[in-house]
Amino acid sequence: MDMFLKEDSQLKFSTTLGNKPLPDRMRPESLELFFGQENIVGSEKLISKAIIADNIPSLVLWGPPGCGKTTLAEIIARKTKGQFVRFSAVTSRIKEVKALLSSAKNYFQLSGRRTFVFVDEIHRFNKAQQDAFLPYVENGDIILIGATTQNPSFEINSALLSRMQVILFERLSEDALLKILNTAVSDEQRGLGQKNLNIEKGALEFISQVSDGDARRALSLLESSVNYIGDRIDLNLEDVKEAFQSNAGLYDKSGEEHFNIISALHKSIRGSDPDASLYWLARMLVNGEDPMYVLRRLIRFASEDIGLADPFALTVTLNARDSFHFLGSPEGELAIAQAVIYLACAPKSNSAYVAYKQAVSDAREKGSLPVPLWIRNAPTKMMKDFGYGDGYKYAHDFEDAVVDQEYFPERLKGREYYSPQNRGREIKISEQLKTFRELRAKLKLEK
Repeated sequence: MDMFLKEDSQLKFSTTLGNKPLPDRMRPESLELFFGQENIVGSEKLISKAIIADNIPSLVLWGPPGCGKTTLAEIIARKTKGQFVRFSAVTSRIKEVKALLSSAKNYFQLSGRRTFVFVDEIHRFNKAQQDAFLPYVENGDIILIGATTQNPSFEINSALLSRMQVILFERLSEDALLKILNTAVSDEQRGLGQKNLNIEKGALEFISQVSDGDARRALSLLESSVNYIGDRIDLNLEDVKEAFQSNAGLYDKSGEEHFNIISALHKSIRGSDPDASLYWLARMLVNGEDPMYVLRRLIRFASEDIGLADPFALTVTLNARDSFHFLGSPEGELAIAQAVIYLACAPKSNSAYVAYKQAVSDAREKGSLPVPLWIRNAPTKMMKDFGYGDGYKYAHDFEDAVVDQEYFPERLKGREYYSPQNRGREIKISEQLKTFRELRAKLKLEK
């Protein structure tokens, strides 16, 4: 648990400013230097007035990475008269949460001041952890401030969400990023001002363009570029591009590297390599990827690349999803790893995927082909008089429950979409399907 401690209305941090990365050093300490979210923190806006009046409600700060959610929480921390405590939903346990809430209640009863609880990535708290906050928020013992990149209506319990005000942050514009970058270049106390950098026109513009609205990413790239040139004071566009390309640790949850890594995970599982699959899974999770995004891809994989070769693969992935919902991070991530190993080791078949694509193609291209009369629904006498359901053969009335009935529209008569692979459970399915098809063909010949 990372706690902000106050003295003389100022926050003291455990690490010195100089040892921090540039994005942390450049966090604005007041609303005047808070660039890019004027729709939220403008002088006439509700949040600004609430901060000045020290009358902050419980908040959900929702927006993309690097747009200022944590920064606003820290500005609130500097302005409040109560105590301010910070949690990470990734590392905090329910035991820590409950201990804090009990302490916060006692603090309020003794001092009349509230505890401001900031939860980073609140969407990664599971239901039980979120429920623990509810009575304390409801009774006013704490002010809860949660930051999330995910839609709160999907990821936060409705009862808790109804007692909090959602503040929507926007992706930072390139102009806002340029203001942040120029401030970092000129600031001698917190930024790079003492280096007296001579920056080529276009270098900072490039950083603002490739940072995808993320101030943290922009400042990190600026710092990497300055480190790349060493003792030189001239920073040009090519230097920045080189630093951008060589940033091996880059992981953008909405950019190219995000899709490269999920592709690597998908293809490693398809290639039946559990070790490489685990590595790419770890690369995603340790860099902050939403585990539910990974799980959605695994559930899709179970149907697309394994299918009926091992139908239990779908059950395993759905169970992993439920386990993660129940446990949260980091414990629930083991269930995801287990599912990845199972999928990688399972027999592979895309026959269901291919068959469905062919059926979809016919459904789109052939138009609204009429349903054969004998398999139409006939709930009324009039429909029966028109021949609806006439001649339908109930399969259970026939030997082996196999009949020579045609179920396709006339134009698609005889179509075969599904061709099972000779792998896993589909070996048995292939034998059964072959038997059914041969029996149906034989019955047709005997007519």
